[in-house]
Amino acid sequence: MAVRVLSGTRATNKLHIGNLFGALENWKKFQSEEAFYMIADWHALTTEYASKMAVKDNVTEIVLDYLACGLNPDICTIFVQSHVHEHAELALMLSMITPLSWLERNPTFKDQIKEQKGKDLHTHGFLGYPVLQAADILLYQADIVPVGEDQLPHLELTREIARRFNHLYGETFKEPQAALTKIKKMPGTDGRKMSKSYNNCIYIADSDNETEKKMKNMVTDPARKRRQDKGHPEVCPVCYYQGIFNTDEVEKLKQQCREAHIGCVDCKKKCIEKVNVFLKPMRERRDYYKTRSAVVNDIVSKGAQQAQRIAAATLTKAKGAIKIL
Repeated sequence: MAVRVLSGTRATNKLHIGNLFGALENWKKFQSEEAFYMIADWHALTTEYASKMAVKDNVTEIVLDYLACGLNPDICTIFVQSHVHEHAELALMLSMITPLSWLERNPTFKDQIKEQKGKDLHTHGFLGYPVLQAADILLYQADIVPVGEDQLPHLELTREIARRFNHLYGETFKEPQAALTKIKKMPGTDGRKMSKSYNNCIYIADSDNETEKKMKNMVTDPARKRRQDKGHPEVCPVCYYQGIFNTDEVEKLKQQCREAHIGCVDCKKKCIEKVNVFLKPMRERRDYYKTRSAVVNDIVSKGAQQAQRIAAATLTKAKGAIKIL
């Protein structure tokens, strides 16, 4: 029997290589199962409600990125969250039983408020977004949710909400399990975690020249001021990239860095070349689908139909459990 899988990405911008290695590489391993991969446009509004951002355009960009990275709509379901109205309805139901204290203790809530100081995130939607996230997962009775380590508290909260619902109304929802990604955190060009909010991303859709320009300005070992200074590759983001994109040479490059036999400029050149070679087939697939909007729209439309069949059955079961239907 196939395992059911659910995961998604917020529609706040195009996807970057942190999303690729922190999520999509893991998703590809599961897509031959009964896999549902969502573009979470409602979730985008939890932090971007005041930005006048074109969420619809971001959705299109992310669908292109999904296809570029190798998700195959013939064997997995790609859909948009708001196209399946059951997400919002189940989130409302779950919000009725979720204690406020569970949401207030969410570590991401506090971290995001610190990281995005220019935004007013003291809203009902932002505090309650883990409930919407729980609805996303429970609606599909997911067995497995591929996540990064930073998302584990959210998944545990989903499990707690499922247990509380089942305790109150009878066995209704499965408790999903996590499938962790191997790469926990991809550094951005400034050395911090790669994040759209930090503007330090290398996007899958970036051209070779854009990637080169960004990587030429990447931070390296802060203690290495001059070419003859010996380096510390273990703290250098460029060296971290070498370990992902240039596995054949990474150990040699680390040693050369420690002995000051290679400078940061030359090391970056080698890394830039490998990153662009790695991303080339993805960018070609992206360009292919970008000129075929009818094909992309058909993929999303069929995905919504497939997702809604499962979602509608689960929502009917949940309504029956609370005796509102």
